[in-house]
Amino acid sequence: MAAFQPVMSVEEMEAFFVEAFPQRGSQTRVTEIAPGRARVVLDPVDANLRPGNLVSGPTQMGLADHAAYAVILAHIGPVAMAVTSNLNFSFLRGVQMRQVVADARLLKLGRRLATVDVVLWQDDESNLVAQSTVTYAIPG
Repeated sequence: MAAFQPVMSVEEMEAFFVEAFPQRGSQTRVTEIAPGRARVVLDPVDANLRPGNLVSGPTQMGLADHAAYAVILAHIGPVAMAVTSNLNFSFLRGVQMRQVVADARLLKLGRRLATVDVVLWQDDESNLVAQSTVTYAIPG
């Protein structure tokens, strides 16, 4: 596998998200970028909950999508019009109302498509709560 090298820092990525998505909440943030990887953290708020005091499915899927977008842009630069073309999501257990971490790993980065594996976890990396495979279309 070819080595993926990031072209954006965490600070550049966060500045991009603030500019491109001014309406987004402050509860998510990119905390790490490394070759082929990115980490995004969610500190859920009440609006992210579903009955049962669990983090909602749409919130979890949004976090996975955010992490996939971050890892792709970290490696291709700030391409605002890269868009999700497919997202498969598996809920593994209920997500409690506390910090959720999304670790994204590039599987393939082509000229037109990128495929990313994202795992969500709480408390410890071994406590997986969800897994997603996300494909993005990259404009040419």
